[in-house]
Amino acid sequence: MYKKILLPTDGSEYANKAAEHAIWIARASGAEIIALNVIETSSLVGLPAEDLIVRIKEMLKEEGRVALEHIFEMATKENLEEGDLKVTLKTKEGSPADVILKTIDKEDIDLVVMGTSGKHGLDRFLLGSVTEKVVRSAKCPVLAVHIE
Repeated sequence: MYKKILLPTDGSEYANKAAEHAIWIARASGAEIIALNVIETSSLVGLPAEDLIVRIKEMLKEEGRVALEHIFEMATKENLEEGDLKVTLKTKEGSPADVILKTIDKEDIDLVVMGTSGKHGLDRFLLGSVTEKVVRSAKCPVLAVHIE
């Protein structure tokens, strides 16, 4: 049923819980997982020093790399017993919801699996602004995973 599953991640507990679901679905359906980390740079625009912006971007890229590596390790730790699971890691810059929606179209995604909240505290009051926008606008099913 599913050939490509998009798994947006920011390294949060919510994203890692979503990864467990995405990995299970991918194994059951033989789908590929595309793990995506989006570096949001819009908040950096007003910063006064260019070198500060570069340093912050590098920190965000490193944080994203660690998050993606964790997803890769989660997905491949049982490969010997259960067969190969194709996992592609991607990092992009921009508005997270917009980048996710563009990736759905560009990669011909069949299913998005994402957490209901992320690392940034205000999102925890509601569904999560990124998740909500993706759920409302995606042209494929979206599984929003909540931690109990």
